[in-house]
Amino acid sequence: MSKDYYKTLGLERNASKEDIKKAFRKLAHEHHPDKGGNQEKFKEASEAYSVLSDDTKRQQYDTYGSAGPAGSGRGAGGFGQGGFGDFGFDFSGFQNQAGGQGFDFDLGDIFGDIFGGGARRAPKKGRDISVDMEISFSESIFGAEKKIRLTKTSKCNTCDGTGAKRGTGMEKCSVCNGHGRVRETKRSIFGNFATEKICDNCGGSGKVPREKCAECRGAGILKKESELEIKIPADIDDEQVIRLSGGGEALKGGISGDLYIKIHVKVDPLFSKEGKNLVTELNIKISDALLGSKYSLKTLDGDIELKIPEGVAYGEILRIRGKGVPISASKRGDLLVKINIKLPHRLSREAKEAVEKLKEEGF
Repeated sequence: MSKDYYKTLGLERNASKEDIKKAFRKLAHEHHPDKGGNQEKFKEASEAYSVLSDDTKRQQYDTYGSAGPAGSGRGAGGFGQGGFGDFGFDFSGFQNQAGGQGFDFDLGDIFGDIFGGGARRAPKKGRDISVDMEISFSESIFGAEKKIRLTKTSKCNTCDGTGAKRGTGMEKCSVCNGHGRVRETKRSIFGNFATEKICDNCGGSGKVPREKCAECRGAGILKKESELEIKIPADIDDEQVIRLSGGGEALKGGISGDLYIKIHVKVDPLFSKEGKNLVTELNIKISDALLGSKYSLKTLDGDIELKIPEGVAYGEILRIRGKGVPISASKRGDLLVKINIKLPHRLSREAKEAVEKLKEEGF
Protein backbone atom coordinates (compact mmCIF):
# COMPACT_ATOMS: atom_id res chain seq x y z
CA MET A 1 0.00 0.00 0.00
CA SER A 2 1.32 3.41 -0.97
CA LYS A 3 2.37 5.64 1.89
CA ASP A 4 1.82 9.39 2.14
CA TYR A 5 5.27 10.68 3.07
CA TYR A 6 4.10 14.29 2.99
CA LYS A 7 1.39 13.51 5.53
CA THR A 8 3.92 11.67 7.70
CA LEU A 9 5.99 14.86 7.94
CA GLY A 10 2.94 17.11 8.17
CA LEU A 11 3.68 18.88 4.87
CA GLU A 12 1.99 19.94 1.66
CA ARG A 13 3.18 18.41 -1.61
CA ASN A 14 4.78 21.70 -2.67
CA ALA A 15 6.99 21.84 0.44
CA SER A 16 10.56 23.06 -0.09
CA LYS A 17 13.66 21.07 0.86
CA GLU A 18 14.14 23.36 3.84
CA ASP A 19 10.54 22.71 4.94
CA ILE A 20 11.19 18.97 4.70
CA LYS A 21 14.36 19.25 6.72
CA LYS A 22 12.72 21.35 9.44
CA ALA A 23 9.74 19.00 9.68
CA PHE A 24 11.96 15.94 10.02
CA ARG A 25 14.19 17.68 12.57
CA LYS A 26 11.12 18.39 14.72
CA LEU A 27 9.84 14.81 14.53
CA ALA A 28 13.32 13.41 15.18
CA HIS A 29 13.53 15.46 18.38
CA GLU A 30 10.14 14.20 19.45
CA HIS A 31 10.37 10.52 18.54
CA HIS A 32 14.03 9.50 18.58
CA PRO A 33 14.35 6.26 20.60
CA ASP A 34 17.53 7.40 22.33
CA LYS A 35 15.50 10.25 23.81
CA GLY A 36 12.60 8.04 24.89
CA GLY A 37 10.50 8.62 21.78
CA ASN A 38 8.27 6.38 19.66
CA GLN A 39 10.44 4.02 17.63
CA GLU A 40 7.88 3.34 14.90
CA LYS A 41 7.09 7.02 14.36
CA PHE A 42 10.78 7.82 14.15
CA LYS A 43 11.22 5.04 11.60
CA GLU A 44 8.31 6.38 9.52
CA ALA A 45 9.66 9.94 9.64
CA SER A 46 13.14 8.74 8.67
CA GLU A 47 11.74 6.81 5.74
CA ALA A 48 9.77 9.83 4.55
CA TYR A 49 12.76 12.13 4.88
CA SER A 50 15.05 9.72 3.01
CA VAL A 51 12.75 9.87 0.02
CA LEU A 52 11.59 13.48 0.00
CA SER A 53 15.02 14.99 0.68
CA ASP A 54 16.44 13.32 -2.46
CA ASP A 55 15.34 15.07 -5.67
CA THR A 56 15.39 11.91 -7.81
CA LYS A 57 13.53 9.75 -5.28
CA ARG A 58 11.04 12.52 -4.60
CA GLN A 59 10.26 12.85 -8.30
CA GLN A 60 9.74 9.08 -8.57
CA TYR A 61 7.57 9.10 -5.45
CA ASP A 62 5.46 12.00 -6.71
CA THR A 63 4.93 10.04 -9.95
CA TYR A 64 4.46 6.45 -8.73
CA GLY A 65 3.91 6.59 -4.97
CA SER A 66 5.90 4.67 -2.39
CA ALA A 67 5.40 1.32 -4.14
CA GLY A 68 7.35 2.40 -7.23
CA PRO A 69 6.35 2.02 -10.90
CA ALA A 70 6.17 -1.78 -10.69
CA GLY A 71 4.00 -1.77 -7.60
CA SER A 72 6.54 -3.59 -5.47
CA GLY A 73 9.18 -1.01 -4.70
CA ARG A 74 11.90 -3.35 -6.09
CA GLY A 75 11.61 -3.11 -9.80
CA ALA A 76 13.59 -0.93 -12.15
CA GLY A 77 12.94 2.74 -11.64
CA GLY A 78 11.80 2.25 -8.01
CA PHE A 79 13.28 3.97 -4.99
CA GLY A 80 16.23 1.63 -4.78
CA GLN A 81 17.26 -1.85 -5.63
CA GLY A 82 16.78 -3.96 -2.54
CA GLY A 83 15.48 -0.98 -0.59
CA PHE A 84 14.26 -0.89 2.99
CA GLY A 85 11.75 -3.73 3.39
CA ASP A 86 8.81 -3.32 1.04
CA PHE A 87 8.97 0.45 1.15
CA GLY A 88 11.74 0.85 -1.39
CA PHE A 89 13.60 3.57 0.47
CA ASP A 90 17.34 3.60 0.81
CA PHE A 91 19.37 5.02 3.70
CA SER A 92 22.71 5.67 2.10
CA GLY A 93 25.16 4.23 4.56
CA PHE A 94 22.92 3.18 7.46
CA GLN A 95 24.34 0.15 9.26
CA ASN A 96 21.48 -2.34 9.38
CA GLN A 97 22.31 -4.16 12.58
CA ALA A 98 19.32 -6.48 12.39
CA GLY A 99 20.11 -7.84 8.95
CA GLY A 100 23.86 -7.31 9.06
CA GLN A 101 23.79 -5.56 5.67
CA GLY A 102 25.95 -2.48 5.58
CA PHE A 103 24.15 0.64 4.58
CA ASP A 104 25.30 3.80 6.39
CA PHE A 105 22.93 6.40 7.69
CA ASP A 106 24.52 9.74 8.57
CA LEU A 107 22.01 12.58 8.75
CA GLY A 108 24.76 14.99 9.79
CA ASP A 109 23.33 18.27 10.94
CA ILE A 110 19.83 16.82 11.24
CA PHE A 111 20.86 14.97 14.42
CA GLY A 112 23.52 17.46 15.39
CA ASP A 113 21.35 19.18 17.92
CA ILE A 114 20.13 15.83 19.30
CA PHE A 115 23.52 14.23 19.88
CA GLY A 116 25.84 17.24 19.72
CA GLY A 117 27.48 16.62 16.35
CA GLY A 118 27.64 19.63 14.07
CA ALA A 119 25.65 21.86 16.41
CA ARG A 120 26.93 25.19 17.65
CA ARG A 121 27.59 24.88 21.37
CA ALA A 122 27.64 27.55 23.98
CA PRO A 123 30.98 27.79 25.83
CA LYS A 124 31.31 25.56 28.86
CA LYS A 125 30.56 27.37 32.07
CA GLY A 126 31.89 26.88 35.58
CA ARG A 127 29.72 26.18 38.60
CA ASP A 128 27.55 28.97 40.01
CA ILE A 129 27.92 29.91 43.68
CA SER A 130 25.26 31.20 46.08
CA VAL A 131 26.04 33.08 49.30
CA ASP A 132 24.11 35.12 51.89
CA MET A 133 24.97 38.66 52.99
CA GLU A 134 23.51 40.74 55.81
CA ILE A 135 23.40 44.52 55.49
CA SER A 136 22.02 47.36 57.60
CA PHE A 137 18.75 49.12 56.86
CA SER A 138 20.65 52.28 55.93
CA GLU A 139 22.81 50.34 53.45
CA SER A 140 19.69 48.89 51.87
CA ILE A 141 18.34 52.40 51.31
CA PHE A 142 21.44 54.19 50.03
CA GLY A 143 23.44 51.24 48.68
CA ALA A 144 26.94 50.27 49.70
CA GLU A 145 30.16 48.65 48.56
CA LYS A 146 30.99 45.45 50.42
CA LYS A 147 33.77 42.91 50.22
CA ILE A 148 33.26 39.19 50.41
CA ARG A 149 35.85 36.45 50.80
CA LEU A 150 35.21 32.92 49.60
CA THR A 151 37.19 29.87 48.58
CA LYS A 152 36.48 28.83 45.02
CA THR A 153 38.09 27.53 41.85
CA SER A 154 39.74 30.48 40.11
CA LYS A 155 42.03 31.12 37.18
CA CYS A 156 45.67 30.42 37.94
CA ASN A 157 47.51 33.75 38.07
CA THR A 158 50.92 32.13 37.53
CA CYS A 159 50.07 30.88 34.03
CA ASP A 160 47.13 33.23 33.42
CA GLY A 161 44.84 30.23 33.04
CA THR A 162 46.73 28.58 30.17
CA GLY A 163 48.12 25.73 32.25
CA ALA A 164 51.56 26.22 30.65
CA LYS A 165 54.80 27.04 32.41
CA ARG A 166 55.77 30.64 31.70
CA GLY A 167 57.95 30.96 28.63
CA THR A 168 57.11 27.51 27.26
CA GLY A 169 53.91 28.26 25.37
CA MET A 170 51.36 25.86 23.91
CA GLU A 171 51.39 23.15 21.27
CA LYS A 172 48.79 21.39 19.16
CA CYS A 173 46.72 18.77 20.95
CA SER A 174 47.61 15.32 19.69
CA VAL A 175 44.21 13.82 20.54
CA CYS A 176 42.07 16.13 18.39
CA ASN A 177 44.89 17.27 16.11
CA GLY A 178 44.25 20.87 17.09
CA HIS A 179 40.57 20.90 16.16
CA GLY A 180 39.28 21.07 19.72
CA ARG A 181 36.65 18.44 18.98
CA VAL A 182 36.79 14.69 18.48
CA ARG A 183 34.47 12.53 16.43
CA GLU A 184 32.85 9.51 18.01
CA THR A 185 30.19 7.01 17.06
CA LYS A 186 27.00 6.47 19.04
CA ARG A 187 25.12 3.23 18.63
CA SER A 188 21.35 3.07 18.56
CA ILE A 189 18.72 0.59 17.52
CA PHE A 190 18.77 2.20 14.07
CA GLY A 191 22.49 2.05 13.59
CA ASN A 192 25.66 4.00 14.29
CA PHE A 193 25.50 7.79 14.40
CA ALA A 194 28.67 9.82 13.98
CA THR A 195 28.82 12.75 16.40
CA GLU A 196 31.36 15.23 17.71
CA LYS A 197 32.22 16.33 21.22
CA ILE A 198 34.67 18.69 22.86
CA CYS A 199 38.11 17.14 23.28
CA ASP A 200 38.70 16.18 26.91
CA ASN A 201 42.46 16.47 26.55
CA CYS A 202 42.55 20.16 25.57
CA GLY A 203 39.10 21.27 26.75
CA GLY A 204 38.15 22.36 23.23
CA SER A 205 41.02 24.84 22.73
CA GLY A 206 42.99 22.57 20.40
CA LYS A 207 46.18 23.36 22.34
CA VAL A 208 47.95 21.85 25.33
CA PRO A 209 50.95 23.12 27.37
CA ARG A 210 54.43 22.15 26.24
CA GLU A 211 55.36 22.18 29.91
CA LYS A 212 52.80 22.25 32.68
CA CYS A 213 52.55 25.11 35.13
CA ALA A 214 53.94 24.02 38.50
CA GLU A 215 51.31 26.01 40.41
CA CYS A 216 48.18 24.50 38.86
CA ARG A 217 49.84 21.38 37.32
CA GLY A 218 48.57 22.27 33.89
CA ALA A 219 44.95 22.63 34.91
CA GLY A 220 44.88 26.41 34.38
CA ILE A 221 42.66 26.68 37.44
CA LEU A 222 43.08 26.04 41.16
CA LYS A 223 41.07 26.38 44.34
CA LYS A 224 42.01 29.44 46.39
CA GLU A 225 40.57 32.15 48.59
CA SER A 226 39.34 35.15 46.65
CA GLU A 227 38.14 38.58 47.71
CA LEU A 228 35.37 40.11 45.64
CA GLU A 229 33.90 43.60 45.77
CA ILE A 230 30.12 43.67 45.74
CA LYS A 231 28.19 46.81 44.87
CA ILE A 232 24.89 46.89 46.74
CA PRO A 233 22.41 49.03 44.78
CA ALA A 234 20.25 51.62 46.50
CA ASP A 235 16.69 50.65 47.47
CA ILE A 236 17.32 46.92 47.66
CA ASP A 237 14.78 44.75 49.46
CA ASP A 238 15.20 41.95 51.95
CA GLU A 239 15.91 38.56 50.30
CA GLN A 240 16.60 40.18 46.93
CA VAL A 241 19.37 38.46 44.96
CA ILE A 242 22.30 40.16 43.27
CA ARG A 243 23.99 38.36 40.37
CA LEU A 244 27.71 38.92 39.84
CA SER A 245 28.56 37.64 36.37
CA GLY A 246 31.81 35.63 36.32
CA GLY A 247 32.03 35.58 40.11
CA GLY A 248 31.50 31.82 40.33
CA GLU A 249 33.95 28.99 39.80
CA ALA A 250 36.37 29.09 36.89
CA LEU A 251 36.58 26.37 34.25
CA LYS A 252 39.55 25.75 31.94
CA GLY A 253 38.55 26.25 28.34
CA GLY A 254 35.28 27.86 29.38
CA ILE A 255 33.88 30.82 31.24
CA SER A 256 33.47 31.30 34.96
CA GLY A 257 30.10 30.69 36.57
CA ASP A 258 28.13 33.40 38.33
CA LEU A 259 27.95 34.45 41.96
CA TYR A 260 24.48 34.93 43.46
CA ILE A 261 24.28 37.00 46.68
CA LYS A 262 21.06 36.81 48.67
CA ILE A 263 20.61 40.00 50.68
CA HIS A 264 19.26 40.01 54.23
CA VAL A 265 18.33 43.47 55.56
CA LYS A 266 18.52 43.99 59.32
CA VAL A 267 15.38 45.30 60.96
CA ASP A 268 15.80 48.93 62.06
CA PRO A 269 14.23 49.94 65.41
CA LEU A 270 13.30 53.42 64.13
CA PHE A 271 12.58 53.20 60.40
CA SER A 272 10.59 51.16 57.93
CA LYS A 273 10.01 51.55 54.20
CA GLU A 274 6.76 52.13 52.33
CA GLY A 275 7.43 52.39 48.61
CA LYS A 276 9.82 55.30 48.13
CA ASN A 277 9.01 56.81 51.53
CA LEU A 278 10.53 56.12 54.93
CA VAL A 279 8.33 55.93 58.01
CA THR A 280 9.20 56.67 61.64
CA GLU A 281 7.35 57.60 64.81
CA LEU A 282 7.79 60.48 67.28
CA ASN A 283 6.48 60.61 70.83
CA ILE A 284 5.54 64.09 72.03
CA LYS A 285 3.98 65.51 75.19
CA ILE A 286 0.30 66.44 75.26
CA SER A 287 1.20 70.07 76.01
CA ASP A 288 3.43 70.22 72.94
CA ALA A 289 0.64 68.74 70.87
CA LEU A 290 -1.65 71.50 72.08
CA LEU A 291 0.73 74.42 71.99
CA GLY A 292 3.25 73.35 69.37
CA SER A 293 6.99 72.87 69.89
CA LYS A 294 10.28 71.79 68.31
CA TYR A 295 11.78 68.30 68.57
CA SER A 296 15.10 66.78 67.57
CA LEU A 297 14.37 63.97 65.10
CA LYS A 298 16.72 61.22 63.94
CA THR A 299 16.84 60.60 60.19
CA LEU A 300 19.09 58.39 58.05
CA ASP A 301 20.89 61.61 57.06
CA GLY A 302 21.49 62.69 60.68
CA ASP A 303 19.50 64.62 63.31
CA ILE A 304 17.23 67.47 62.25
CA GLU A 305 14.92 69.87 64.12
CA LEU A 306 11.25 69.16 63.51
CA LYS A 307 8.59 71.81 64.15
CA ILE A 308 5.43 70.45 65.78
CA PRO A 309 2.41 72.56 64.80
CA GLU A 310 -0.19 73.62 67.39
CA GLY A 311 -3.08 71.22 67.80
CA VAL A 312 -1.40 68.26 66.12
CA ALA A 313 -3.52 65.12 66.51
CA TYR A 314 -2.56 61.65 67.66
CA GLY A 315 -1.60 59.50 64.66
CA GLU A 316 -1.22 62.52 62.39
CA ILE A 317 1.52 62.24 59.75
CA LEU A 318 4.06 65.02 59.29
CA ARG A 319 5.91 64.88 55.96
CA ILE A 320 9.56 65.84 55.57
CA ARG A 321 10.36 66.27 51.89
CA GLY A 322 13.41 64.63 50.32
CA LYS A 323 14.49 62.49 53.28
CA GLY A 324 13.20 59.17 51.96
CA VAL A 325 14.41 56.53 49.51
CA PRO A 326 16.59 57.65 46.57
CA ILE A 327 14.64 57.67 43.31
CA SER A 328 17.33 59.21 41.10
CA ALA A 329 20.58 61.11 41.55
CA SER A 330 18.65 64.27 42.39
CA LYS A 331 15.32 63.00 43.71
CA ARG A 332 14.24 61.16 46.83
CA GLY A 333 11.05 60.12 48.50
CA ASP A 334 9.85 61.63 51.78
CA LEU A 335 10.17 60.84 55.47
CA LEU A 336 6.78 60.33 57.09
CA VAL A 337 6.64 61.03 60.83
CA LYS A 338 3.73 59.51 62.73
CA ILE A 339 2.88 61.49 65.86
CA ASN A 340 2.29 59.65 69.13
CA ILE A 341 1.04 61.75 72.08
CA LYS A 342 2.20 60.63 75.50
CA LEU A 343 -0.56 60.74 78.09
CA PRO A 344 0.35 61.17 81.80
CA HIS A 345 -0.57 58.39 84.22
CA ARG A 346 -1.45 60.97 86.92
CA LEU A 347 -2.53 64.59 86.88
CA SER A 348 -1.83 67.17 89.53
CA ARG A 349 -4.75 69.16 90.97
CA GLU A 350 -3.76 72.14 88.84
CA ALA A 351 -3.55 69.95 85.71
CA LYS A 352 -6.95 68.47 86.41
CA GLU A 353 -8.43 71.93 86.80
CA ALA A 354 -6.87 72.95 83.48
CA VAL A 355 -8.31 69.90 81.76
CA GLU A 356 -11.73 70.56 83.30
CA LYS A 357 -11.57 74.07 81.95
CA LEU A 358 -10.74 72.72 78.49
CA LYS A 359 -13.65 70.37 78.79
CA GLU A 360 -15.99 73.25 79.60
CA GLU A 361 -14.75 74.99 76.47
CA GLY A 362 -15.65 71.97 74.35
CA PHE A 363 -12.27 70.39 73.94
